Amino acid sequence: MTRYMLGVVILIAGVLATTQAPVNAALARRSSSLQAVVVSFAVGTMALLVVALAAGKIAPGQLRGVPWWQLTGGLLGAFVVLSTTVIVPRLGALAATAALVAGQFIGGAVIDQFGLIGMPVVPLNWSRLVGLGLLTLGGFFVLRQ
Repeated sequence: MTRYMLGVVILIAGVLATTQAPVNAALARRSSSLQAVVVSFAVGTMALLVVALAAGKIAPGQLRGVPWWQLTGGLLGAFVVLSTTVIVPRLGALAATAALVAGQFIGGAVIDQFGLIGMPVVPLNWSRLVGLGLLTLGGFFVLRQ
């Protein structure tokens, strides 16, 4: 896949991620925020399990000896999903997403700059800093209303 095709796929994922919070918030109105997130993760886990089994990609033995922190992705995702489920009804989908994405840009810049978590070093340059600043500023303006 070309960089542009990958960009389109991740753009679609971003749109879907933005719809996830309002869907979970709607479910939370019928139950609770925590229950909505549990249901969301359970349904997602079942769907991924079916796909992984169908693709023959389940090999638990490969996980032996991995560092503990490599198993925390689900915990991080649970925090993000619970936070958005609770915050989107209070701030709105756009403002909550803007703040979330601004945080992702800042986190991504730090990870790239220092090559954290096993990622390659991608140094910040003026172009990236200006883009990061504009995106963060945009998030600020969206939060202001």
